[in-house]
Amino acid sequence: MMSELLGEFFGTMVMVALGVGTGAAVNLKKSYAKNANWFYIIFAWGLAVTFGVYVAANFGSKAHLNPAVTLGMAVGGYFPWDKVFTYIVAQFIGAFFGGLIPYIHYYAHFKETKNEAEGNHVGIFATGPATNSPIFNFIDETIDTFIFVFVLIHLGNFGEGLKPFIAGFLVIVIGLALGPTTGLAMNPARDWSPRLVYTIFPVPYKSTANWSYAWVPMCGPLLGGILAALLNYSLQNYIL
Repeated sequence: MMSELLGEFFGTMVMVALGVGTGAAVNLKKSYAKNANWFYIIFAWGLAVTFGVYVAANFGSKAHLNPAVTLGMAVGGYFPWDKVFTYIVAQFIGAFFGGLIPYIHYYAHFKETKNEAEGNHVGIFATGPATNSPIFNFIDETIDTFIFVFVLIHLGNFGEGLKPFIAGFLVIVIGLALGPTTGLAMNPARDWSPRLVYTIFPVPYKSTANWSYAWVPMCGPLLGGILAALLNYSLQNYIL
């Protein structure tokens, strides 16, 4: 069990470090990637998921890296309930350290980026809406995660062989098709833990962490994962 938890911790840490690092790269001044486009960001996040899954799976974990996946798999009967809490704790802690790495790595660039208008904002670490409409933002995150978890269920063991790349490309296509409305959290740990890093560490010239929005990337993905699992369970047991 400890090996599984280490897998979830390190896999989530790697995923978030690479993803948040991409956010820093495209936003902070004097970065070579400054002002890169949406495809750059989403493609990087997809690969971040891929290599996070590989790390986690090598430790023997189910490579969820995401409380919405863990909870959805448990609801659908694909994952034991007695492991849910510890998996989720490991994911949140891993995501916290994953958010801390880019903070240290890009510290000099944070010092060069003196306000939110120049790119120094919580969006480097966490998600936010393109249009602030909390109910629709919540629905969007629910839909995004529903599709994500529903497809993962049908991938089977997505930590084996080349399936981590399929999971990564799944993130990319959802991000390109549906992600531009909310920034595509699909993962409470990915959003809340780096947001906490931005809140408690002395990021130079930082602005608000926008915790008033944080319920959306927490509740939307959890609901989406549960709905995906319930639909698949219903299809398998009552319809097909």
